[in-house]
Amino acid sequence: MPDYTKKFRAAAVQAESVWGDVAGGVDKLIAYSQEAKNNGAEIVAFPETWIPGYPWFVWLDSVAWQSQYVVQYAANSIEVGDANWQRVEDAARNIGITIAFGFSERQGGSLYMAQAVIDEIGAPVLTRRKLKPTHVERTQFGDGDGSDITVVDSSLGRVGALNCWEHLQPLTKYAMYSQGEQLHIAGWPSFSIFEGSAFALGPEVNTGASRQYAVEGQCFVLAACGLIGPAAHDHFADTDLKKQLLNLGGGHARIFGPDGRELATPLAPTEEGILYADIDYAMILAAKNAADPVGHYSRPDVFTLHMQVAGRLPNVSETKPVITVEIDESDAVPEPVAL
Repeated sequence: MPDYTKKFRAAAVQAESVWGDVAGGVDKLIAYSQEAKNNGAEIVAFPETWIPGYPWFVWLDSVAWQSQYVVQYAANSIEVGDANWQRVEDAARNIGITIAFGFSERQGGSLYMAQAVIDEIGAPVLTRRKLKPTHVERTQFGDGDGSDITVVDSSLGRVGALNCWEHLQPLTKYAMYSQGEQLHIAGWPSFSIFEGSAFALGPEVNTGASRQYAVEGQCFVLAACGLIGPAAHDHFADTDLKKQLLNLGGGHARIFGPDGRELATPLAPTEEGILYADIDYAMILAAKNAADPVGHYSRPDVFTLHMQVAGRLPNVSETKPVITVEIDESDAVPEPVAL
């Protein structure tokens, strides 16, 4: 049962990734987590695929050109439980803070756009994959499944997470709201790709999606956001045209309350740092008094949502042999004779 008396301080990171370097990315994650704890935060949220960085190469040139990044990107992705994963668990425990972060997950040779929430004692309370990678992301990443649309209990209440344009999926959002979400982690890359020519990829639409999620689901939203700095240009942009397509900046981290208001002063789009806000779950009750889309403001007699929540299914399953028994008619028990 959700607890609406909880109060705590939360943090959302706006920062550039350590591009293509998983160990360096974990180092930077640990440093920001310590900074957030020093400033009183009990949870710190990081952007989408922040380790080893969002794969901007898929937006910038031909498949042949992109191929130079593929092996490095996969090699610097995280396998759940590997040494880099354990470093994040250790950091959460040693610092005493919940860490919510986006990463490229590798399982076998396949990659997934993943998010994890590791609590203050170093225990994973949530791992998930983006249900459907967006547009050209599908050339690099596989799909999640129904088990990835979930809200979990934690020491900070009912927590859930989605990546980027999952916040534009109405059925996905409704499924999350219906699970009593109180604190939502919204993972975003930077908003500077194709600036001026693709409005839907820009900050107005995407910060608006985070705000709408907060007011629609009556929950707090930590919208962590990446940004593009000179290191990104060095890594991805080998021509002036690519630098124009992937402009510097694009950082638009936000923290929203359940009534849609901004709870933290934004940083400049080119500035790295952390946003902080004081969370009071009693605000959720005030917001839901007006309109609860999965409660008194719903009409289940008119609309219902069917959700398939089955988890990861094995690619290969063993078929047990069928045992047959032959019966010798001569050994059959005679049927009783009626008297």
